[in-house]
Amino acid sequence: MGVNLAAVDLGASSGRVMLGRVEAGTGAGRLDLTEVHRFWNGPVRLGETLHWDILALYREMLVGLGRAGAVDGVGIDSWAVDYGLLDAHGKLLGNPVHYRDARTNGVMERVLENISEDELYAATGLQQLPFNTIYQLAAEEGLERATTLLMIPDLLGYWLTGQRGAEATNASTTQLYDVRARGWNESLARRIGVPGGLLPEIREAGQVIGALLPAVAEETGLDPATPVIAVGSHDTASSVVAVPAAEGERFAYISSGTWSLVGLELDEPVLTAEAQQANFTNEGGVDGRIRFLRNVMGLWILQECLRVWGDDDLPGLLREAAAAPAFAVLIDPDDPSFLAPGNMPGRIEEFCARSGQEAPRSRAAVARCVLESLALAYRRTLRLAQTVAGREIDVVHVIGGGSQNELLCQLTADACGLPVLAGPVEASALGNVLVQARALGEPLPDLTAMRALVRATHELRRYQPQGKPADWDAAESRVFGTR
Repeated sequence: MGVNLAAVDLGASSGRVMLGRVEAGTGAGRLDLTEVHRFWNGPVRLGETLHWDILALYREMLVGLGRAGAVDGVGIDSWAVDYGLLDAHGKLLGNPVHYRDARTNGVMERVLENISEDELYAATGLQQLPFNTIYQLAAEEGLERATTLLMIPDLLGYWLTGQRGAEATNASTTQLYDVRARGWNESLARRIGVPGGLLPEIREAGQVIGALLPAVAEETGLDPATPVIAVGSHDTASSVVAVPAAEGERFAYISSGTWSLVGLELDEPVLTAEAQQANFTNEGGVDGRIRFLRNVMGLWILQECLRVWGDDDLPGLLREAAAAPAFAVLIDPDDPSFLAPGNMPGRIEEFCARSGQEAPRSRAAVARCVLESLALAYRRTLRLAQTVAGREIDVVHVIGGGSQNELLCQLTADACGLPVLAGPVEASALGNVLVQARALGEPLPDLTAMRALVRATHELRRYQPQGKPADWDAAESRVFGTR
């Protein structure tokens, strides 16, 4: 029969509502998406604080759901770590603060004076990042007024249904979630001052959250009985569902967008001292899998360069960058100077000055620098992941928007010395609708079946490694030394 599904897919720079059609029971099957509404998303500075405009996101979500027409289900995924706080009446206590806000400056160091890194990693298995939810909460003012914390997709789902909860894949990014027990670590929460009861009940991907509230149904024109379904609500969790890996394939993935999430899919977390020292994270995946990965800064750096330049001709810039000299200038994409919004070309110049390099002289040279440096970071991360997890890989799947960047995909294949399979572009929305479809009875019993449907219905582009591995060895040594 098949199902029609609305996927609300929110990224750090844009959001969209996609209409998906899933037919898994006949022939080669069908899995396709149509974008019905796209909208801008980004930080809003109010005074000294950087916020998300959550009410605008909610409004645009409703517009998109109205344009989707009659659907069998709705699912929401978004970025991680950020949240909204509700008071005793269920009202939002202010716009959620953006993870790039400066309020967490120095907070991680302060928390680690009382809770050791070893204890945190043993419990949560998470990469130390200064904007993790635990540090945001430690910096929160007026936390005593809140009664419920909802991650961004859970907050939007609450406004659609009136039901509160915390989907597991996003909860696992907070550094308050026990990755082995698969539930909140209440002891850690108390020790940073989180009031009892603030963290809601955990729900799993595939669980029905509830039906639409009457006011929502009236505004969107949807049937009030339409279920809202918990998907892998961390967008990377949904993206990994749609990695088109064959059964038994030894694969790594790079979910490439504003951020790059680079890693492996495992059955169990890796909580060793080596994993902690390498700063790998163990985030929850759909069906109890572990996303063993590291965050790499991603295409954010190039996006900010384009914004500062006022340049929207990315294809032309990439053609020029492909012809620019190789390895002329290299940066560490994860240097803290590249985290906040601002004059990114100027920050690249400053990095070059600090590292004894001549700054790139043209926009094409800047783009080449950024993309080669990202490929080097991917190479280093995947080599570490294999060593620490004891898992070899034969192919790298690049999914998400960055899979369209042919130069970056080729550089990644060259750097890693492995074939790269690029696509699908809309991986997070595809993973979103696949989990919904299974919840509604489509014959997709496991991730293997879901991925087989993706492979059967989407064209992938293959990149074979080129060039000399010794050149990449030398380039990695320039940027990272022996770290």
